[in-house]
Amino acid sequence: MMFDVHPSRDSSLFMRKLASKRIAVTSMLLCLCGFVTLIPVGAQDDSTSAVKAEQNGSDVQRRFVSGTRLILGTQAYRSASVRSADFDGDGDLDIVVANGRHWPQQNFLFLNQGRARFNVIRRIDDELSTSYACEPADFDSDGDIDIAVGNDNAPCKVMINDGRGHFRSGHPFGTPTSVRSLTASDINGDGHIDLLVTCRGQTNWIYLNDGQAKFAQSIPFGTSRDSTIDVAATDVNADGHVDVILVNRDAQPNSLLMGNGDGSFGTPVTFGGDSVSSRAVATGDFDGDGKLDWVIGNIDAANVVYFGDGRGGVSRQETFGRDDDKTYCIAVADMNNDNSPDIVVGNVAQQNVSYFNRGRGRRFDETRFGDPDAATYGLCLGDFDGDGFIDVAVANSDGLNRVFLNKSKNARP
Repeated sequence: MMFDVHPSRDSSLFMRKLASKRIAVTSMLLCLCGFVTLIPVGAQDDSTSAVKAEQNGSDVQRRFVSGTRLILGTQAYRSASVRSADFDGDGDLDIVVANGRHWPQQNFLFLNQGRARFNVIRRIDDELSTSYACEPADFDSDGDIDIAVGNDNAPCKVMINDGRGHFRSGHPFGTPTSVRSLTASDINGDGHIDLLVTCRGQTNWIYLNDGQAKFAQSIPFGTSRDSTIDVAATDVNADGHVDVILVNRDAQPNSLLMGNGDGSFGTPVTFGGDSVSSRAVATGDFDGDGKLDWVIGNIDAANVVYFGDGRGGVSRQETFGRDDDKTYCIAVADMNNDNSPDIVVGNVAQQNVSYFNRGRGRRFDETRFGDPDAATYGLCLGDFDGDGFIDVAVANSDGLNRVFLNKSKNARP
């Protein structure tokens, strides 16, 4: 069984456009840093945690298990982003990792040989670059998954897939700027997957795709003063158009842009406090009322779920986690198969956490996993071992990247 989960944002419109295809796309985002450091392969040999979850009327404990066979390579990079999709067309989820951030490094593809065995590694490109983001989608409309690579103050480009997981350099897009994230979505409703590019402290851009992975037309969004790190592209007010939720760092308010359906937006509407630094956003219907909600990951503050009113406004909000959270990335999926969306966060200098949704978004039970000293800048979700439960892949800054399998309490480590 294969699950397709976009980690950092709701991709309902995007996935509907890919629903007729054989391919599977899974994603989530953010940044990392790095020189190469050799790390002992046996380090953090097993990382497990448990939480009680109600499933089909009985108590089931889930834990997240990793080990030496679940690391993604044996060297530590300043990894910026991790995403998953079926890049080689063999029916399981592979993983791509973007490395470098401000320092040129190599990006890698890890091919799943079945049951989460990532035993084949390929370089994505011959060049080293300052990659902050990688975003998979079928940009050239040929039925396989390509990869857009966003680089900090260096040319960005799309890597074109031959259908078997081999890539060639495609057309560049944009001009060098302070890229922090990429988001794939059909912004103008023409059936082609466009790219939203966030640029910390500079203008954010939408690059419109002509269907052949060429992005000649661009549209600015937000303001040139925004310190935007991440966005979610989704239909917040159920009018059939893509809206954009912006999360800003540097104590700037977050904002919502209501889409007009042609790539343009209305006046930004701010939400939340104006003194909190945010870094990540994801969406889901946490209270089951049929209206889209969104969750914000904050730095040095508790994370917040905003419950949408279905018209683009907020009906209420709930905080969760610790008051000193350092959340750098966030994703949403049903982690215990109880038909409610749960939240997975990646933290810096704190363990990562899966928050299991209880009480229609009013309470979350947590299970922590991973190294408390790690710096998780990116994560993505997907069923990597094919057991029907969503697993987690993390990108760690100056630490080994790895997969955590979602197992029952009685599973062998």
